[in-house]
Parts: sequence; structure tokens; C-alpha cells
Amino acid sequence: MAMQAWRAACLAFDPEADHPIVHYESDGLLVAEPQSDGVWRVVARGPYAALRPQWPQVPVHDWRGRCIAPGFIDLHVHYPQTDIIGAPAEGLLPWLQRYTFVHEARLADPAYAQEVASFFLDEMLRQGVTTALTWATSHPASVEAVLEQAEARGLRWIAGKVLQDRHSPDGVRDDTEGSLRETEALIARWHGRRRLGYAITPRFAPSCSDAQLQGAGALAAAHPSVWVQSHVAENVDEVRWVRELYPHDRSYLAVYERFGLLRPRAVYAHGIYLDEVDHARLAATGAAVAVSPTSNLFLGSGFFDYAAARRAGVRLGLASDVGAGMSFSPFATMRAAYTVGRAAVRGDGAAKAAVSLTPEDLWWQHTAGAARAAGLAGVVGSLAVGSEADFIVLDPEATPLLKRRCAHAASLTEWLFAFIVLADDRAVAHVHVAGQPHNFTQRPSGRNEARA
Repeated sequence: MAMQAWRAACLAFDPEADHPIVHYESDGLLVAEPQSDGVWRVVARGPYAALRPQWPQVPVHDWRGRCIAPGFIDLHVHYPQTDIIGAPAEGLLPWLQRYTFVHEARLADPAYAQEVASFFLDEMLRQGVTTALTWATSHPASVEAVLEQAEARGLRWIAGKVLQDRHSPDGVRDDTEGSLRETEALIARWHGRRRLGYAITPRFAPSCSDAQLQGAGALAAAHPSVWVQSHVAENVDEVRWVRELYPHDRSYLAVYERFGLLRPRAVYAHGIYLDEVDHARLAATGAAVAVSPTSNLFLGSGFFDYAAARRAGVRLGLASDVGAGMSFSPFATMRAAYTVGRAAVRGDGAAKAAVSLTPEDLWWQHTAGAARAAGLAGVVGSLAVGSEADFIVLDPEATPLLKRRCAHAASLTEWLFAFIVLADDRAVAHVHVAGQPHNFTQRPSGRNEARA
């Protein structure tokens, strides 16, 4: 298939920077072409007037009045919890017992897992999310389902079987040795296949025996290119429980480090109740935190301390954390992150510095920053030349209020913040996965420019 181009305003980021460096063109051109591996990559991006004469024969999709942006990256989401989003509970541990474990047991059924995975991935794409670190359940069939469905859509997607061999009810508790054998088999089957990746996935320290965590660490050492994902320091009751289970470890995070699970491509959700030493260890090892603000607000877990984490150089990215998260929408997650940043308390009585996160920063945390945290800098999330062409087309006229506010925006900063505060899935007019349009019903179609 021949090269293609798209004309619109264009938002992009420096892929390697540890802070948001924005590249914006009010009238831009994005050019991509398929490579030998079948994946479309960006070959040029810049001002339309400068680039169009260099590519005169390339068909151009004309999206003037709209904005091309990198596809969003969700660093932590539980696809089996799609059907319990909005289920009320008093906090994290009661929510797990009352809803999560009961529902996750159903994904032992391959047919049900396939149906949930299909809906989940289409919903993620509808929201403009083109890459995610995704949790399955303790059942291998749940991993097979989501990665089969992701492969069929051509997605760059990462998923893993949950490890939980203790303090878990029948239906989701797995066998220690069996769980490690299943994990190794899933790595061999799926990791590096097309655009897919595998994540070794201990649920959290309380749900895993020492033998299981030791086995997970051994697998991580044997397969350095796979991901590791888990939870850490989300909730005060959870932190207290870990302290009781592991009285000789310095902290909750130290448990994972002792078993060899802190390293690049290790992503830990929440990280609210970490101290300076924990932040230093995350930064030193290259592990990252998936900030999950809507989930933390929903469960009353607390407020992430951006200032402390950034002071230490911790890699961060945003995450929906559905089903405790309240929305699949990256706009909702960015809104909540802004609120969380401005809070002056952590959640356990400790004070934290209030920060006012810029719109560029919030957007970066859900795109290039998340890619960097996940070890995918320059691959997705930036629209840099050479990166994979996963992008979305944003419609500033998607709703009357958004249209009105965007029309009055005096700067790019105001325009981006209008989307964060006012937009939802209706603002995502088109989604391209590796350069190819993902088809939705009732999506507006653009006009093709025969020749500029």
C-alpha cells in the first residue's frame, strides 16, 4: 500500500524528554508509509506549506478544522472489570471482595472472556486509547482473549495473567507452580508477536506467596523485554496489611524489589503512600508509577504526590484503572489528575505540595510520558518521525460548549485545557491504528484532497 498523508492542526511531543516538549502546527501535515513488517510509521510531520511540495503525489486526507494528536496510552486498566465500573463500595479491599473477585471468576469461560475483551477494546479505541498495559485475570483464557482481539485490530497492546495464589477466593486463586508455568507459556506464545507484549502480573504483594513472587522475579530476569505490572501503596488499609505480612521489609515497594521486580518496564499502579527512599528506588531502577486519579477518588484511597515523585525523577504516566476508575475517557483521567495535583493532602493526614499541572503536562502524561514510563519512547505516543502511526483526530466542535470554548481560546494551552475539562468520546472523531482507520459507526467522514 502506498504512502498516505493527513492535513490538520497537529500536536506532537518530543519522545525522549522527561517533561513535555510540545510540537504544534496550526496547519500541519502528517505523512506515513507501511514498512516491511506491515506497520505504518511516520516519515514526516510539520507545516503543510513546507512539506506538501516534498510529497506532491501522496494522497492527502483533509481534516482542516480538526487536530491530529498521538493516540492515548493507558498505563493501567483491568479489562475483566469492564462490567463492574461504577459498582459502589466502602473502599479498596471491600470492593475487591464484593465485586472484583466474583466477576473475574467468570472469565474462566473462554467465550465470555472473548466477548468482554471485544467490547473493552472497541470502547478503548472509541475513547482514543491505542495502547495500554492491560490486566486479565488469573485464567490463561482471559489473556488469550484480549491478545487475540488486540492482534485482530492491529494494536500495540500489552497484557498479562494475574498471579494470586493466596488470600484470594476460589475461582480466582491460582496454583503457585502452575501459575508460573502458565505465565512462561503465555510469554512464549504472545510476547513480541506482531505489536503485542506480555506483562508479568502479580496482583499485589498480599495476594502472592513468597514462592510466587520469587518465580515472577525469575521470569522477569529470564525475559528482560517483558513488562512487569502490579499495585503498590494504594490504600492505607492495604499498606497496613502489607506491613503485617512483611514486617522485615522496609516498605511495600521494598517487597517487590527484594524479589527482583523493580526494573525498566515495571509499572506500579497508584503509589500514593511512598516515601523519599521509595521514590529514589523507583527512579534508580527505571520502574514507573501509573497514576490512577479517578480510581483513587472513587475508592477514597488518597491523592498522588506529584511534587515528591517528580523531585526524585520518578517516571509517571496516567491510567484509567477501570473498573475502580470511573471512566475509560483520557479526558476524564486528565481532569481528575488536575484535581489531585491541586490537593494539599495525601490521604493519611500527611501534607503534600499542591501543584497546578499544565494542560501540556497532563496531555504528555497520557501520551509520550506514558510511553517513556513503559519503555516505549519513540515507538508510540509522540508522532515523532520513525514512530508508529497511531493517532487520533480531535473535533473541537464535537459539542456546542466545547465549540464555544475552543473558539475563545487565546492560546494552545487554553485550547488543550478546554478539551481536558469539557471533552469526552464525542471529541474523538477518528482513530488510526498503525496508520489505518479504525471503523466506527456514526463517525463523521472527511474529504479527500485530490491534489494540493
